[in-house]
Amino acid sequence: MFNSNVDSLAFCLSKLFKDKTPRQFRRRLITARNEGARYALIQRNVDYIDMTRMKSFPLCKLGRYKSGFIYIQQNDRKHPFMELAYRTIGKESKNGKRPVGLEGAYDSYLRGESGKRLMQKISGGVWKPINDENEIEPKDGSDIITTIDVTIQDVAEKELERQLIANDSDHGCVVLMEVKTGQIKAIANLKKSQTGGYYESYNYAVGESTEPGSTFKLPSLMVAMEDGFIDLTDSIHTEDGTTQFYDRTMRDSHKGGYGWLTVKKAFEKSSNVAVSKLISKYYDKQPQKFVDRLYKMNLNDKLGLDIAGEGAPRIKTPSDKDWSGITLPWMSIGYEVRQTPIQILTFYNAVANGGKMVKPYFVNEIVKRGRVAKSFKPIVLNESICSKQTIEMAQAMLEGVIESGTGRNLNRSPFKIAGKTGTVQIANTKYGYKYQGKYSYQASFVGYFPADNPKYSCIVVVNAPGKDVYYGNLVAGPIFKEIADKVYAGSIDIHEDLSEREQISWNKREDGTLTVPYAKYGSQNDLKEVCESLDL
Repeated sequence: MFNSNVDSLAFCLSKLFKDKTPRQFRRRLITARNEGARYALIQRNVDYIDMTRMKSFPLCKLGRYKSGFIYIQQNDRKHPFMELAYRTIGKESKNGKRPVGLEGAYDSYLRGESGKRLMQKISGGVWKPINDENEIEPKDGSDIITTIDVTIQDVAEKELERQLIANDSDHGCVVLMEVKTGQIKAIANLKKSQTGGYYESYNYAVGESTEPGSTFKLPSLMVAMEDGFIDLTDSIHTEDGTTQFYDRTMRDSHKGGYGWLTVKKAFEKSSNVAVSKLISKYYDKQPQKFVDRLYKMNLNDKLGLDIAGEGAPRIKTPSDKDWSGITLPWMSIGYEVRQTPIQILTFYNAVANGGKMVKPYFVNEIVKRGRVAKSFKPIVLNESICSKQTIEMAQAMLEGVIESGTGRNLNRSPFKIAGKTGTVQIANTKYGYKYQGKYSYQASFVGYFPADNPKYSCIVVVNAPGKDVYYGNLVAGPIFKEIADKVYAGSIDIHEDLSEREQISWNKREDGTLTVPYAKYGSQNDLKEVCESLDL
């Protein structure tokens, strides 16, 4: 049998692997057999497709053990989308630790069941399987279908990287979430390497719990609104841009102050003085009431994400040892509290969602052999974080930030954006807020779009911009806008229904029918080419 098939086998091996001629393969096989070797190594690191082809070759197709054809399986990790969502999807762990990301969270589904095989070591250091009736074949694990949109993920990572490079930042993150469901459509985390490039090393969006800064002014004012102390038209004086709380001075970024501001304008201008004075005025004698209301809005609760490593939020209480006379005013503007980016986003998403807080999630389905074994639905964390009236006032303030406030540089899209800028000094655990005469900053922007019918919410956080530009509207805001513009352009379902739009007169015949379809904004030359190609 060997003699009558060796020529054909050598020819097939040469055609498949191309590293030896048929004559060389034939000589190798015959020499090994003449020398009494029971096994001859054909090739290492053969991929699965080539291995299956080999099964059909002469001598190899007789059966697993009849022909002596032996293969040993080795698993190899592939990343078909390269670095996209690399940390969130997961990676191998070392020293027996649990894998990170979704791979760690769903390991019991993914890994399947290991097989068992009895092996014998023979000459040449080769391990030979023994044909054992008790051999157990391995069983494939299930597939998980994530919520991540690869196109949106690509946009998010590229825009984040571009802005991090432009500002020489240490690290940053982006999360884009579907408002109604909590599905995470994109999550990007980039860290500056020693060589100056950026890579995914840590899931900052999920794990980094820091002082959020001005983005926390929204829940602060919502507390006072919910308790009936303030509304949008109430006024507060910002003095000369500074105010005193015991021995500490609260400052606005705008020197000289804004004079008298309504609550809405104070939020749009992101006035530290106005917000801190308002909260101190109504809660200085009852700080626990302020804290309790924040707790009712779930701001001190972990989200319970599938991915391990969620950072713990912290909202201080008056009974804490580190509570002081200045804690309340500084809490009101986002200091002396801690939140992760995805926790802040979840709160803003609740505002966009009419008050309903949904849990962010990353997996749609678990599929076993092509069939859905388990599907995941939205989980509501809080049916209503506050009253409808408070939500409406919050939404008006967020839209005002873009229309005439600190985020007006983002007001150049064909759809409405609502959101809040944030700039905060970063405290080092050893040196405090100032080190070697310099402050380190964190810039952020969080919001949703389209504002009049929210479809997506998004947060951008950029940590330690290396240049002198560090405000949220200039560092994080442009990333948000670029992502929002590209997502809007590719999301047909959130565009206005063109059939209900008033058609311009030159586009109609006398009977009212259209001469050509209504075209959205775009390149005139491109639109002309499309119409001519379609004979319109």
